[in-house]
Amino acid sequence: MAALRTVRVDSDGGSVGILIREAPLLKFPGADSPEWGHFGVTDCNSPAHWDGQTLYVFNSSRHPWRNAGRDLFHLDAGHERVRFDTEMSGGRWFESTWRDEHGVLYGWYHNEPDGVCPERRHARSVTAPRIGAARSTDNGLNWQDLGLILEAPPDSLRCDTENFYFAGGNGDFSVIPDPALQYFYFFIGTYHADPSEQGVSVARMACAERDRPVGKVWKWHEGRWQQPGLGGHVTPLFPAARDWHRQDADVLWGPSVHWNTHLNRYVMLLNRARDANWKQEGIYVTLSADPGDPKGWSAPAKLMDRTDVIRDPAKEHGWYPQVMGTDAALKETDTRAGRVARLFVHGQSRWEILFLRPDEAQTPTAAG
Repeated sequence: MAALRTVRVDSDGGSVGILIREAPLLKFPGADSPEWGHFGVTDCNSPAHWDGQTLYVFNSSRHPWRNAGRDLFHLDAGHERVRFDTEMSGGRWFESTWRDEHGVLYGWYHNEPDGVCPERRHARSVTAPRIGAARSTDNGLNWQDLGLILEAPPDSLRCDTENFYFAGGNGDFSVIPDPALQYFYFFIGTYHADPSEQGVSVARMACAERDRPVGKVWKWHEGRWQQPGLGGHVTPLFPAARDWHRQDADVLWGPSVHWNTHLNRYVMLLNRARDANWKQEGIYVTLSADPGDPKGWSAPAKLMDRTDVIRDPAKEHGWYPQVMGTDAALKETDTRAGRVARLFVHGQSRWEILFLRPDEAQTPTAAG
């Protein structure tokens, strides 16, 4: 397979090579929302987990659907709309899951409530996302909602925004635990009215609090985990280059994070919006050895250009880049992958992604 693009990322352990090469098309089954005319849609990060020999993957479009199979290439053992024990304004999008040693599955969702800016009666409506938690004991078919855990300050909305979707909020995120299972780290998009609080930010929660998460999440702000998840302020890891609420916005957003067993590094992929309509400029990558060190991420490097990703500009946004591990024997998922994995964008994978350590070939194409 021909290499589409190669990139070098400078991290604290040396220069890492990443190679993108074309591969046969692989698509998630997606989510169906007939009321919105959505069928087979993937509208956010798609979390996955294993139970025995079965891989479960969740795709969302205002509501999550569960898909299953013997591996990533055979998600054909069910396509089911999941059920919650409560209703919620604006729907839910599952973006991350984690299964504990007792078989309890924890999920974290993005919610977009209605009626955020009622004064915009004669303008297109906007919302302000927030993040909630849920748990399941049947691999994610039925869920108990555990409440909202991350939300922007109530005075941080811009109802006169030029942004196409959001007047503020916290959302578009990824969750990963540290190796010792001491904390869950939430890498979130922040859309505050103040540009200094816009971009990609981070919060954490003790793993021991996962069944009682409301009020237990703390945002990183000014060098400390000191601001509450509900209503607190943030200091972004990757601040906005230009205000989200301007027509010419320029912001990294939508992190997806996995632990790469070959690099022994955490890998984060990001979108870059180049205007208030969220037009995709490209996909970026950054590395870290420790999710608990907000300053430890490398400078984001461009992994793919808009033209690499979008085949049909009239139909594709080119959002939601995500690495999915493919080794069923090693139980790889969206949060754990090795040297070779698949790269998905908007629920479709046309690429393999290869990760090369500094001690490997200087030219990634030589790695095969």
